[in-house]
Amino acid sequence: MKQSKLESVIEQTCNMGSGFILAALVWAFFVAPLIRRNIITIDDPIIITIIFTVVSFARGLFWRRFFNAGLHRWVQAATTKLYS
Repeated sequence: MKQSKLESVIEQTCNMGSGFILAALVWAFFVAPLIRRNIITIDDPIIITIIFTVVSFARGLFWRRFFNAGLHRWVQAATTKLYS
């Protein structure tokens, strides 16, 4: 079944919202403590970029699989009720 435009918007909203929250959490609990060690090397920006890339990839994969696992039917049923 093909994903509707509204379902795509819902998926992207979930992805962006969770991305914002996860970025704040990753920064607060993983990246900031690395920076606080007061030893900044050339590798730090690379390590920080790798951390955020891995988190972003996992988050995007989760939402894609979530919406492709048949749960788009639930979203479609819910949105159909809104517009009927």
